[in-house]
Amino acid sequence: MKFVKSLIAAAATLAVAGSALADITIGVSLPLTGPASGLGIPVNNQLKLWPATIAGEKLKIIVLDDATDPTTGVKNAKRFVTDDKVDIIMGSVATPVAIPIAGVAAEAETVQLALSPMPLPPGKDGWTFRMPQSNPVMAHAVIGLMKKQGIKTVGFLGYTDAYGESWLKDFMAEADKNGIKVIATERFARSDTSVTAQALKLVAANPDAMLVVASGSGAAMPHMAIVERGFKGKIYQTHAAASRDLMRVGGKDVEGAFVVSGPAVIAEQLPDGHPSKATAIQFVQQYEKAYGVGSRNQFAGHGYDALLVLEKAVPLALKSGKPGTKEFRAALRTAFETMGRTVVSHGVLNWTKDDHWGYTLETGVMLKVVNGDWKVE
Repeated sequence: MKFVKSLIAAAATLAVAGSALADITIGVSLPLTGPASGLGIPVNNQLKLWPATIAGEKLKIIVLDDATDPTTGVKNAKRFVTDDKVDIIMGSVATPVAIPIAGVAAEAETVQLALSPMPLPPGKDGWTFRMPQSNPVMAHAVIGLMKKQGIKTVGFLGYTDAYGESWLKDFMAEADKNGIKVIATERFARSDTSVTAQALKLVAANPDAMLVVASGSGAAMPHMAIVERGFKGKIYQTHAAASRDLMRVGGKDVEGAFVVSGPAVIAEQLPDGHPSKATAIQFVQQYEKAYGVGSRNQFAGHGYDALLVLEKAVPLALKSGKPGTKEFRAALRTAFETMGRTVVSHGVLNWTKDDHWGYTLETGVMLKVVNGDWKVE
């Protein structure tokens, strides 16, 4: 009888131990191929540097390629919630893919850590938290530099998709408040290999400056087209272009470009009093140790910051449920909304129930391409 009781006690102990060590499962949809692969691959590289556990719970990460395709992204997300029973969905870095993933996450009541500054209608982002800075926050930094440089008129050349259109909307709103006018707008698809016709029209409009809204290496092609058509004014790029792919592909044509970025990209150039300096340097050191000097970029930084917010939120969520349960997923959302001021490599986050963006207007940093490298303006 004592032997039977011992077996029962041992079984109970194992059950408790198994419960305490339940896997936290994260499904990650990234463009590892396709037009936005230059953004997705750095995030995947950063994920490989994550620890094996968070708050004592084993971490299981499932990465699927969405190929920069919204349909594939939705398919990935549905697999995550139905087959893999994930606790968290991450992705995508491509805005047109991240938006429909948000719908799957909301229906499944599963937190989405979006890796793009994706716009969603009011009330539709209840389960979505963005790691990147919002377009209005970054447009604020761009407009601030334009005002200092005396820019009065701007030409716009951007993606036809949600990223391009949302940037145009948010940029124009900020520009109008500051006496800057967008006098010509042209668009192109992510898969386009030439924008000669659009560049000719924009150069003919003769604005003081151009705003290019594109991402990664794809941001170089429209920039080069504008320069090749003889434009002599200033050219600005958004935070999706804060990658060395811009300089690698664009070469001398992107010298002098102004690019808005989060602070992680230029960690060492931040003033000592900047709240993110220490964290940004930690990100750079661990990433470049693994992938080489100069390999840092905006998107790997978001992957690093996702771990930081999880390390803060997971212990709070574990008080209400164990991984793999509806209670844990709901508690995780509450934890994100209530964990307060959180310093990350890209700024200071403070998500609330009513704000799943979190960054302040001071977050954006303006960079200039000087001799093939970044210099803070």
